[in-house]
Amino acid sequence: MLFPPPLLPLLFALVSAAGGSSARDAGRGRTEAFVLPHSHMDVGWVYTVQESMRAYAANVYSSVTEELTREKRRKFVAVEQEFFRLWWDSVAADEHKKQVRQLLQEGRLEFIIGGQVMHDEAVTNLDDDILQLTEGHGFLYETFGVRPQFSWHVDPFGASATTPVLFALAGFNGHLISRIDYNLKDDMQRNQKLQFVWRGSRSLGDQQEIFTHTMDQFSYCTPSHLPFSNRSGFYWNGVALFPDPPKDGVYPNMSLPVDEDNLHSYAQTMVENIQQRAQWFQSNHVLWPWGCDKQFFNSSVQFQNMDPLLDYINLHSEQFGVTVHYSTLSEYFQAIHQSGHTWEVRGSQDFLPYSAEPLQAWTGFYASRNVLKGVARHASSLLHAAESLFTWYLVNIPGGAVPKEWALQKLRDLRWALSEVQHHDAITGTESPKVAHMYLQHLTQGMMGAQEVMVKLLIPAQPFDSFDATHIVVYNPLAWNVTTYINVTVPFPMATVYDDEGHPVSAQIQQSAESDSAYDLFIVVNLKGLQHRRYVIRAMASSGRTHAATVVTFERRSRTQGEPRKRGRRLLPVLNECYALKVDQDTNLLHSIVDRTRKRSVKLTQDFGEYRANGDVRRGPVSDNYVFSANGSSEAAYEAVGMEIVPGKVLTEIRQYFYRYCPRHYAYAVYTRLPEGFEGAAPCHRIEQSYRVGPLAVNREVVLRTSTDLSNNRTIFTDNNGYQMQRRLHRTFPNNTVARNYYPMVRTAYIEDDSTRLVVLAERAHGVSSQHEGQLEVMLHRRLWNNQEWNLGYNLTLNDSSVVRPVLWMLLGSRAAMASLGPREVLALQHRPVVLPAESAPQGRAQRAVVLPPNLHLLSLSVPGWAYSSNHTQHLQDLQKTEPEFGRILLRIMHLFEVGEDPVLSKPTTINLKEVLDGLGQLSSVEERSLTGIWDISDLHRWNWNSTEESNTGNVLHSQVQVGLHIWAYFRGTILLLHYQKKQEKTPPESVCSIDLFQEFLGFF
Repeated sequence: MLFPPPLLPLLFALVSAAGGSSARDAGRGRTEAFVLPHSHMDVGWVYTVQESMRAYAANVYSSVTEELTREKRRKFVAVEQEFFRLWWDSVAADEHKKQVRQLLQEGRLEFIIGGQVMHDEAVTNLDDDILQLTEGHGFLYETFGVRPQFSWHVDPFGASATTPVLFALAGFNGHLISRIDYNLKDDMQRNQKLQFVWRGSRSLGDQQEIFTHTMDQFSYCTPSHLPFSNRSGFYWNGVALFPDPPKDGVYPNMSLPVDEDNLHSYAQTMVENIQQRAQWFQSNHVLWPWGCDKQFFNSSVQFQNMDPLLDYINLHSEQFGVTVHYSTLSEYFQAIHQSGHTWEVRGSQDFLPYSAEPLQAWTGFYASRNVLKGVARHASSLLHAAESLFTWYLVNIPGGAVPKEWALQKLRDLRWALSEVQHHDAITGTESPKVAHMYLQHLTQGMMGAQEVMVKLLIPAQPFDSFDATHIVVYNPLAWNVTTYINVTVPFPMATVYDDEGHPVSAQIQQSAESDSAYDLFIVVNLKGLQHRRYVIRAMASSGRTHAATVVTFERRSRTQGEPRKRGRRLLPVLNECYALKVDQDTNLLHSIVDRTRKRSVKLTQDFGEYRANGDVRRGPVSDNYVFSANGSSEAAYEAVGMEIVPGKVLTEIRQYFYRYCPRHYAYAVYTRLPEGFEGAAPCHRIEQSYRVGPLAVNREVVLRTSTDLSNNRTIFTDNNGYQMQRRLHRTFPNNTVARNYYPMVRTAYIEDDSTRLVVLAERAHGVSSQHEGQLEVMLHRRLWNNQEWNLGYNLTLNDSSVVRPVLWMLLGSRAAMASLGPREVLALQHRPVVLPAESAPQGRAQRAVVLPPNLHLLSLSVPGWAYSSNHTQHLQDLQKTEPEFGRILLRIMHLFEVGEDPVLSKPTTINLKEVLDGLGQLSSVEERSLTGIWDISDLHRWNWNSTEESNTGNVLHSQVQVGLHIWAYFRGTILLLHYQKKQEKTPPESVCSIDLFQEFLGFF
């Protein structure tokens, strides 16, 4: 994505101010410039994938392949795999494919990152980051035997500390980032600290550290200003045209061709930029990216002009003090690695939030397109469930009626759609409306396919004979036993529910909050790990074990009604075993919560606020898809509050309706559910809330404000992609303090004082902040329009008129209790039981449970279908193999707790792998693999970097395979490929599937 035009003058001003040489760099030798040809190809953003393929993307790969083949010194790096895979499968001729294989063998075409997309780092979920990387790596390794080893994260809006850990676990030797806060980058440039060794995980320390290069102020684009021309800089092919390439090959804004008259001027401009950049780095190696958005669609004209320019500079290298050559990213990192420098170490801090300039805080996208964020996360949860169920089916019903090729393709379709939406201009909500529609369409189609797979795997085609009942199948996608409730909407006011053994189960039925003709039926379900059960719902006049709950309506209260000092005198308690929620009947708002386990009362109230955004650039900074610009604190977004309470035996629901100007229709709603303790379990510590927000008025940004009496010093803790927590101190800036204190919440955020922690868990990403003492503010929805030319030109004004229904869970208790409870609860929210309609009984033998200890999570259990040998040498000999492999299962187990987070749960956990997975089937062998599965861990030897700090991981042990059937998942995790024997085979010796995994072992699953 390009910078908006208003940023360009600032960039050039910085260039002028930073010019000149420095005494500290004197005598370090001639500068070597690594010219890196590339094209930044957004998978979406302004144009759909189909439009981009037609206009330029297909031509990039066709012309690059041809031009690299034509001239041996030329090179190119390819990044995202979605466009390449579409080109490879549907456009590339056989000759192109032959050329690509040869170029890869010669090292002149290089895949960097190698994921489906260049994923966002602020609002993506850990599971999905891994998925998109695995999908791209699987294709590259299967097709070419290629294993990417370097990243190119040049455009995500800020940098998460989780990303370098993922790349290290995937086997990368170098990481590259660009967009970090403008004043921090300026300081790092001045002090030559743009390169460092990043230890992104507190638990893993130097075991998964990675050398990181930060792009200078020019970022990934070639400088576009030429002092001798009013055309674009080094972009001789001009600007891509939509919808079709021009027939005459003449594109807009094509740079002046290099000729005898301007050759020296071009060379002088390029050399000056190289020398300027050299001052910002410690070595004399300069990375000079040649390319930008949508470039190299006509590679012939690009290389024909750059070739003589490089020759001229090298011919006069003594005069210029510079040598230049085409390069891949691996060549640049290898030169840096061999330079012998010692690098400073950066710990587990991230680079969020990102501001491009003082009044441009890119924190708005944390909440942009809330619907898309919610659908993407729901698709992720559904895929997780479908993958594990398909795995169980293949192992236990190998001759089943469901065609395995068909089912795998359906799952692959959802993998593709979910990978695609992780792009940094997709799940961020920063795309145009038609592209957002494309993402939603792809996700919806993929989800329908995955749900169809689950139904066919569980339920045969023969229907029941009875027509007087509704049958459902409920599947638990977690490897833990759970007791919880599900909600089924029914058209009748009373029902009895039976389990698969014919026993009546506890349930509660009540009038739906948003429909007069529908009823919410809450059913208590008991499910073992990775187990499904059938339930039968019968409409009956007698209740059996179903409680009929009645709605109690309270008088609507005006926000300004009554004296504030008299409020809080009429408190209505709503109780369960864990909490007493006290509602103020004078305001219809929450007043306080009592933690009954500690008898500790915390004042807590919730309401809706809004920021009124400026839409006129003549009046000051504007908010848009990316940027949040606030003139002050949020204001109350309602005039009155109505309330209903539905007391029940399964749960009690508090319904609050927030009215603005129209007395008949509410603008916002909060539905708070307080579960009771169930048989054998007590999830009463959850305060479950769902919201209805929208449609908003234009230029409104709506927040949920939770205000408490906790003394948190306006400090908030938020998660990095669901992997680890970051402490966020409130900071004061000369400008834009409100927006620059917003942070992404992917799964979790909390505030705390010395004794008490208030935790918020999310099922989609939001922006969060603590703008006032004791307050936690969550941005739920945005609708914006502005007259900025750049936004209007690309249709990026975010005129989002949707109604959103996000869900948050609140937990309140001691810091120790919340630390042990939070990691499991956020997964309980993310992976709630899947409810499927059933017209017949589930097929196959009953599932045996797969249950992990409470500090371990089954992150992945899937059949990738990769058509490659686990032996790398053998695979390189069998590259033409295309039939999917169904015999291998990818297993990732994640330790949920950081070092020192909990005195017991943070410890290493030993499990008997054979016993734990006995519910799945009989293991025949186990392989230890890298994060994306393309490396055997014994073959993976990452580069070591000289750093200023010694190892900080103490008793870290390397992974080993030994006899003993135990897996020791220390701190953060493991990745295994499992091989299951066929039913008729004999049980193998126990030592075949034994493995011991120690702390270093892929650190985090």
